[in-house]
Amino acid sequence: MKNILLVDDSALMRRVLCDIINSDERFHVQDRAVNGLEALDLLSRKTYDAVVLDVNMPQMNGLELLKELQKRKISAKILMASTDTREGAKTTLDALELGALDFIHKPNNAMDCRNGEFKERLLKILAVVADSRMQVSSKTFTAGDLKSSKKMVALVSRHAASVSGNKIVALASSTGGPKALQAVIPRLPKNLKAPVVVVQHMPAGFTASLAERLDSLSEVRVKEAAEGDVLEPGTVYIAMGGKHLNVLTMATKYTIHYTNEPAREGVKPCANYMYESLSDSRYDQIVCVVMTGMGADGTQGIRNLKEKKKTHVIVQEASTCAVYGMPKSAVAAGLADQTVPLEQIAQEIIMNVGVK
Repeated sequence: MKNILLVDDSALMRRVLCDIINSDERFHVQDRAVNGLEALDLLSRKTYDAVVLDVNMPQMNGLELLKELQKRKISAKILMASTDTREGAKTTLDALELGALDFIHKPNNAMDCRNGEFKERLLKILAVVADSRMQVSSKTFTAGDLKSSKKMVALVSRHAASVSGNKIVALASSTGGPKALQAVIPRLPKNLKAPVVVVQHMPAGFTASLAERLDSLSEVRVKEAAEGDVLEPGTVYIAMGGKHLNVLTMATKYTIHYTNEPAREGVKPCANYMYESLSDSRYDQIVCVVMTGMGADGTQGIRNLKEKKKTHVIVQEASTCAVYGMPKSAVAAGLADQTVPLEQIAQEIIMNVGVK
């Protein structure tokens, strides 16, 4: 049974969330805290399998607690559960950057938390967070990292300049992905010879903020993919939350097209659709990248893609994944051509698609 710390300033919300969590035999709410200070004291003395953390609290809020845990190098596996986490996309991304593993939007009314959909989602995400590897003291990409990554790019550019062919990078990530993407996208050079399309499992309303944040850290241009966007080298296109991204081939151009099929693999956007849409493209090679995330999204799409196109698959190595689900599925299916640590993924992308 997994021991959980529940942190929320509302007594009613604590009771409701506690009832939901304890209703599942996999979990037990071992302790409750009314603010970040109480939680910090508990986390300094005890270890939990997961922490369910509110954002808005008196004395020390959720983000302040995450910063303090990083500062003190206290490891914890955090699930943010707040009314802020839907509309407050910036707050959510701040929390993920500070080490929270995932988030769930909590209804404003505690009684609405008892509905089946919220309960099912909370327990599903909590199970993934409790079984994850990533810890709150994990490092954030910095200006110093960008400087060292430029040296890496300079070293591989001699080889990368000789890489020929018209290629595209198609990347899939889920739980732990927003933080992991910060270790990959900012390390790509602006003269990358290929476009990059990304499916990161996120609800509608979050992917624009994610794209803006990655763009501010990167040499490559990063944007939320819009309907009809023409793909260009050196640009990263993040799939819009709540829709399925496809790449359409139109004469010599490739464009973004969204479809509204039901969720597949339980997610929307689903990377399988993205990969399968590339099977009719005229790209000489598709470089698929499968990163941290729960489930098996990407596996079937890549399998189908490999039957029609020259495809090279880079998979994130297990010990660097927050959740070794999607990469594990690709490896188990015999689809991986390379398995590399998170910090080396950008380098392998550059080596495979080249620079101009």
